[in-house]
Amino acid sequence: MPKLPTTSPGTAVRLPAAIWILGLVSLLMDVSSEMIHSLLPLFLIGTLGASATYVGLIEGLAEATALVVKVVSGSLSDALGRRKGLAVLGYALGAATKPVFALASSVGMVLTARLLDRVGKGIRGAPRDALVADLAPPGTRGAAFGLRQSLDTVGAVLGPLLGSALMLLWANDFRAVFWVALLPGSLAVALLLFGVHEPARPARQQAVGNPLRRERLRQLGRPYWQVVAVGAVFTLARFSEAFLVLRAQQAGMRLALVPLVMAVMNVLYAATAYPFGRLADRFARSHLLALGLVVLIASDLILASAGGWPVVLAGVALWGIHMGMTQGLLAAMVADTAPADLRGTAFGMFNLVSGLAMLAASVIAGLLWDRLGSTATFLTGAGFAALTLLGLPYATHASNRSG
Repeated sequence: MPKLPTTSPGTAVRLPAAIWILGLVSLLMDVSSEMIHSLLPLFLIGTLGASATYVGLIEGLAEATALVVKVVSGSLSDALGRRKGLAVLGYALGAATKPVFALASSVGMVLTARLLDRVGKGIRGAPRDALVADLAPPGTRGAAFGLRQSLDTVGAVLGPLLGSALMLLWANDFRAVFWVALLPGSLAVALLLFGVHEPARPARQQAVGNPLRRERLRQLGRPYWQVVAVGAVFTLARFSEAFLVLRAQQAGMRLALVPLVMAVMNVLYAATAYPFGRLADRFARSHLLALGLVVLIASDLILASAGGWPVVLAGVALWGIHMGMTQGLLAAMVADTAPADLRGTAFGMFNLVSGLAMLAASVIAGLLWDRLGSTATFLTGAGFAALTLLGLPYATHASNRSG
């Protein structure tokens, strides 16, 4: 991989305190969310009697909702010239939905709670990512996004671990665990509200009008839309992690221990996100993305063929590594190719397209699981990942640089 002349290998990466705080906010909200999400597929199927198809539909609709809402919130943050207020609103809505899961008595109530929770995620996501890009010093975007993603993922490790411990302590009482999830979510809102101060923006970036006008969208340019296309096909390859949870249960893992699947995935995710973010500031980003796709293909093949749960955990571990290698990287590629005054819109549009792909991927995965079995689900994911890998050299040459 060719080395880029932006920063020397020995240069220390110094990131503003606000980026660390944004990472801690993400950590706390992910503790809250993953306490619920790591158990939700089992709650839906075991307690409410849903099928795997419904799980896929709910997960796909929920994630697609979050990503579609990001278009509006990201564009609004560009039009207003401010990011933090929308981020606070989104985190507050996410925290407020946690009790609804504890009270849910039907699949419809769970769907409603998931959609509202993801609306909150959608409101906060693009403004927060744009805020990270605004705060990051030149030449450190990969590290900044990697750090935020890494801290976010630490929360995604702690959430399932806490959920599993409470399930063991409280004899598989799903609803009691869901109530506890309200606390870290509320702490996240308070930390963002009082701990992060938004930087002043240049006057030329403060009044951009409606960023969704056709002439404004044209300013995003071809390199940006190439990144969007890659992200969409990539998303088809990585459907909801709910299917990792179901695969572990299918392989014989104890009910109370199944949340550890998400913990394993997220430990590797957290451990790799920041180091690969720093590498992305020095090396060709498309090469690192290609390596992440190879790891995803290996993960899918292991999960498709695994007989026992220890082998499933090996596939889950590789899934986590690929997430750490690629998710912050894609965010940095969006920031690289978008004008500074359209970053919110750029993240929103990227996530709109990815959201539609996530909906399709999760519904397809659920249908394949119910009709052909889990092997077909993961082999199809490997196929989409291979298609993305084949098309990568033609689609990302303009982003093969650091910001």
